[in-house]
Amino acid sequence: MVKAVGDKISKKFLGYIGLIRPFTLLAPLIVSTCIMVASYVVNNNGFTGIWSSIWYIVLPASLSLTLLNAASNALNQITDIESDRISKPYRPLPKGLLTVFQAFIASIIFYITSIIIAWFINIKFFSLVLLIVFFTITYSLPPRFKKMLFLNQIWVAIPRGFLGILAGWSVFGSPIQPIPLIGATISFFFMIGGCVTKDITDSYADSITGTKTLINTYGLEKTSFMVFPFLFTPFLIIPITIDVGILNTIFWPLTLLVIPGFFIFYLMFRNQNISSRLENTLAWSLMYITYFLFAFSFSILSIIQVVIL
Repeated sequence: MVKAVGDKISKKFLGYIGLIRPFTLLAPLIVSTCIMVASYVVNNNGFTGIWSSIWYIVLPASLSLTLLNAASNALNQITDIESDRISKPYRPLPKGLLTVFQAFIASIIFYITSIIIAWFINIKFFSLVLLIVFFTITYSLPPRFKKMLFLNQIWVAIPRGFLGILAGWSVFGSPIQPIPLIGATISFFFMIGGCVTKDITDSYADSITGTKTLINTYGLEKTSFMVFPFLFTPFLIIPITIDVGILNTIFWPLTLLVIPGFFIFYLMFRNQNISSRLENTLAWSLMYITYFLFAFSFSILSIIQVVIL
């Protein structure tokens, strides 16, 4: 009896872990923390007092954005349950580890907790979090922009690429400062192309359930060429902004991220192997790594230009 109860609890726990997809939470957690620290250093011209700010402001704000991502992941799995039954039957809802009601309650709790935490940070951060909530909810629920060709890519890129970076910076600075605006713009355009990689494994299931994506509409090869410019040209914004005097020359090495951009295109075009651990393609994994490298490096270089230069 005790063993049966223990097994049931263990399955539920694994179900909730699968629902939030921990790997996808690493990016908002680490990226937002780096952006917030960079914002603190730039806006306070140094590290003085940063440790107390990390404990009492940075970590709660990063937790808010991470919980927001978890809420979005849970909601997306609820609304994609029919598609997942076809392409990802091992996920907690198709597998029966959780009920739709349990997943929905978890999503609501994550959303509410994220919003409450954001309220105690500052009004700029709170406002941007609400905007992210709007885009993530309308992506999955009616009008369900996920089903709308072209708009579905933009609806992912705005909260994850653009608003996420601005929200992190707004904890200590203004989201309309040149540094966060440039970083967010680059991330936004990169994500428009990069997030198409998540649709590769769901192409058939999406077509069956009525979701139009670039891949199931135009095919993988044609889609690869369609998004190719978004995978490398955003990083060319770096030398342009340096040339006109907006960014310091220290940011120039970020231009080299065009290299993984080319590899993402290559993996999309030639390689559809799926990683069993990450439940997606190598192109998708490299896209996430490139996004992380950009945000992390952008943050570090923003700090260096203040502290060293």
